[in-house]
Amino acid sequence: MPDAKLSLAQEPEADKLLSRDPLALLIGMVLDQQVPLERAFSAPRDLKQRLGRNLDARELAAMDPDQLAAVFCQRPALHRFPAANAKRVQQLCRIVVDDYGGKAADVWTTAKTGEELLRRIKALPGFGEQKARIFVGLLGKQLGVRPSGWREAAGAFGQPGTHMSVADITDSESLGRVRAYKQQRKAAAKAGDVTA
Repeated sequence: MPDAKLSLAQEPEADKLLSRDPLALLIGMVLDQQVPLERAFSAPRDLKQRLGRNLDARELAAMDPDQLAAVFCQRPALHRFPAANAKRVQQLCRIVVDDYGGKAADVWTTAKTGEELLRRIKALPGFGEQKARIFVGLLGKQLGVRPSGWREAAGAFGQPGTHMSVADITDSESLGRVRAYKQQRKAAAKAGDVTA
């Protein structure tokens, strides 16, 4: 990911890590639920600092689960639910090791079609249908990962000119637009408008 310049954590050091380390990006996506997205995407940098070394799927996969949970639980915790997400991140790393030879980027760089890419991402812990489509959108829009059919696999999240998800966040202004869109959706859902 040499040319990527992600702005998901909204902190230069954390975003630099996300931009150059595919495992950090996957971990940030896993953690992006039930916490502010800036927290989720800055957590990989904090995890790296707490471990005192680069993030390595093999190391994290083999780590004692209680020890990894303790790292996640250190204050400030890496997530609102640190122990559960330490387990999820370890499961992610085991899949990366077992299915992709320890190379997180191979999850997407070796996918031949958008459909295959979506299927691979949905198989990862913490990725439901919507989050998987968002990640396909992020990969296509910001990282140039565009196997045949990627836009269809991303669904609405792959469309150009939208501000619906992390796939569309490139700076603080676009973050504000994504937040406004989400607030509008919540308000519409609360009002019973399912078409919004």
